[in-house]
Amino acid sequence: MAHFINERSGLVTDAIDGLLAASGGTLARLDGYPEIRVVLRAELDPGKVAVISGGGSGHEPAHAGFVGPGMLSAAICGDVFASPSVDAVLAGILAATGPAGCLLVVKNYAGDRLNFGLAAERARAAGIKVETVLVADDIALPDAAQPRGIAGTLFVHKIAGHAAVTDASLDAVAAIARRTAGAVQSLGIAVSTATIPGSSPEQRLAEGEAELGLGIHGEPGIERITLPKAAALARQMTERFSGTVAASQRLALLVNNLGSATALEMQILTKAVLDTPLGARVALVLGPAPAMTALDMHGVSLSFLALDDELEAALLAQTDVPAWPRARPVAAPLVRALPDGLRGAPEPTPSHDAAAAGAVTAVCEALIGAEASLNALDAKVGDGDTGSTFAGGARAVLGDLDRLPQADAAALCRALGERLGRAAGGSSGVLMSIFFAAAGSALSDGVSWPTALARGVERVRDYGGAGPGDRTMLDALIPAVEALETGGLEAAARAARDGAAATASMQRAGTGRSSYLAASDLAGHEDPGAVAVAIAFEALAGLPRGAPK
Repeated sequence: MAHFINERSGLVTDAIDGLLAASGGTLARLDGYPEIRVVLRAELDPGKVAVISGGGSGHEPAHAGFVGPGMLSAAICGDVFASPSVDAVLAGILAATGPAGCLLVVKNYAGDRLNFGLAAERARAAGIKVETVLVADDIALPDAAQPRGIAGTLFVHKIAGHAAVTDASLDAVAAIARRTAGAVQSLGIAVSTATIPGSSPEQRLAEGEAELGLGIHGEPGIERITLPKAAALARQMTERFSGTVAASQRLALLVNNLGSATALEMQILTKAVLDTPLGARVALVLGPAPAMTALDMHGVSLSFLALDDELEAALLAQTDVPAWPRARPVAAPLVRALPDGLRGAPEPTPSHDAAAAGAVTAVCEALIGAEASLNALDAKVGDGDTGSTFAGGARAVLGDLDRLPQADAAALCRALGERLGRAAGGSSGVLMSIFFAAAGSALSDGVSWPTALARGVERVRDYGGAGPGDRTMLDALIPAVEALETGGLEAAARAARDGAAATASMQRAGTGRSSYLAASDLAGHEDPGAVAVAIAFEALAGLPRGAPK
């Protein structure tokens, strides 16, 4: 797998330098590359307790990304997924700690416990006041003697950092940090493992599989499952939380992107979690955001913290650290009424006509049935959503079928155009809305169906800017409408199918995303919009649907 790196040996130092360069002068580092990699605040207050954490790199923005006012004083960075050395930790302690002492926040891994622990002992021997807090928030193995420390550690960073900045003593900072560590639980899920830059990815999971309860270093999960829908997954994960979290009536939730889950997926999962019985008790939500990642792992972790007034105030306290996912109160969505005038003319009076209803139903069902194949075809030449666009519009029309003016052809076309304009996304949905609106206006003038549809084609050409040979839906729609006048529906369906097939040999697209592709990428693939038009005419004519190429 290709990565944006220089040399693998310089991954961490290059990344730290990039972080510092973009910090606006708020961050600094210690000399001592490559053995000593410590990021610290450019301005430290020796009169306040220093809060220091760190560990292996590859979890960015943790840990160095959380150095700043109200959070960490310094972060010690190891190699990718490897604990920093004792000397590096000690250097961070010596550089960041003043008379008030320091708190080390340590994730529960053997390397971190040993290296941070020995550095703490050496610092104490030098007369420095040091306390440590161990975070073991992973609930993947409920009976584990040494649970891992994962994203719940970030709650400890924020709450301890807030206590330190408010002039709390070292004992008080340590006490609230330990209380936080005891009140947080986390669980992860992923559909792919992490890939260390410069290495090849490990293919551990089959399509549709996920690992539940995995760590942040690419370790296998404790359970391999068939990935359910987001709502079911949220229920399955939240039901595993117990103890202080399950008993609390007021929770904070961190929805943490483990690396490469899309923003869309993260928002869907956030809603799904908040819709669960446990999620209903969430008062503060942090994210969804990448906070403690595992390089490019496609996954998410959930961290729940049992709240009290002091912990909640600390999470809500302002910090200027850019990467910190700000805590926000959970509130019901605000839904405002649609603005006046959106629908234009009043809703038409519903009427029923068996032939019209049958034709509309046949086309809609055919497009819904072709959703997957059209998406697959569009994935070869576009963004993979043509099938979903047409199917979404078709489902909206079917849902409104009994409210449509089926017995009035002109009103029916206008109603179809309006519904497609609301329900079908992308340029295809808009163009079909224009097509039906123009056809409806033409039918109101008393013209025939072929003439009305030709008027619709003309408007599509005017607004869309495409014509014959531009590798669009028009390459099927234009010949179909032309054939309809003389040969009827069967001739129109055959002409649409032939037009769609011809797009496979067109080397350039005139408009749309395909227009940015090379001829070699288009060769042999039919335009998905043209295929959708062919499917619609075949459904109208009662012909079997041809297979897209």
